[in-house]
Amino acid sequence: MNIKRIILGVAVLGLIGGAIFAYILYSTFFTPNTSFETKEAYVYIPTDSSIDLLKEQLTPYIDNWESFKSAADKKGYLQNIKAGKYRLKKGMNNNELVNSLRSGNLPVKVSFNNQETLQDLAGRIAAQIEADSMALLAAFEDKAFLDENGFNDANKLAVYIPNSYEFFWNTSATRFRDRMLKEYQRFWTKERKDKANALGLSPNEVMALASIVHKETAKVDERPRVAGVYLNRIRKNMLLQADPTVIYAIKKETGNFDTVIKRVLYKDLELDSPYNTYKYLGLPPGPIAMPDITAVDAVLNSEKHNYYYFVANVEKFGYHMFAESLAQHNRNKAQYIRWINSRKIKR
Repeated sequence: MNIKRIILGVAVLGLIGGAIFAYILYSTFFTPNTSFETKEAYVYIPTDSSIDLLKEQLTPYIDNWESFKSAADKKGYLQNIKAGKYRLKKGMNNNELVNSLRSGNLPVKVSFNNQETLQDLAGRIAAQIEADSMALLAAFEDKAFLDENGFNDANKLAVYIPNSYEFFWNTSATRFRDRMLKEYQRFWTKERKDKANALGLSPNEVMALASIVHKETAKVDERPRVAGVYLNRIRKNMLLQADPTVIYAIKKETGNFDTVIKRVLYKDLELDSPYNTYKYLGLPPGPIAMPDITAVDAVLNSEKHNYYYFVANVEKFGYHMFAESLAQHNRNKAQYIRWINSRKIKR
């Protein structure tokens, strides 16, 4: 009889212990453990995060750090914390949270436009991925990278084609740069290379001309005509005389790319710089900005015409008046000069 009681007692204790264990297990893994009210929240886990840094990132989004830590430890996540951007859904339990943080790294959309310097690009990208601007700039300017891939200090801007791209948030500086090189190589298809060759230009020379076209007009539909003007001048062995190159030369000379110049003065045309296309024949040594795809394709598919000159159209803002002869251009230019003087634009 006593033995039966002992066995029964042990069984009851086992059941109670099992129930307690099941309850703890369930509470640890399957009880909701989020603290935000929105449907979802996003958390960014830095590379090489410690448990303390993980706690710092997650605490605003979960109710009970200790229960999460226990579940994460049992699932082996704390020994292999994953960097990246992760989506947390309201009401997730610890099991779901760990699974999301382990395998749910989300891509981010990275965008940039026609930056004038690699410093500007580095700052723009650093605001969108984990890599900081110093690491990005060092990767962009790495001489071994430039030499190996046929670029130099003058044309290094050409590597980066403005667009929107998908990256993981924890992408390193060198991986970002290398991906941009692949995008550049992918962009320069055989068809585009053949068109460049037909113009007597290399891809990097096309990028240099496209950067001028980009700066000359924001009107995409006008870019092929503007490109045609410059190609006509190149064929005639004429100076390009592009104001944006002078503006770039001034900024490069002063080192201040934040300078706003609305009017190029005659004295500016005397600046001794290889970027001053009023002074030096041919294309500048490299792009004066990162031209977007429409500007590059405008060069490759330029409009065929007999225009050699153009000036801003004061009656149709954003567009230009084109001329075949210098006399016609001077009449158009006089109209523009009167307008700019009436606005008292000195610089």
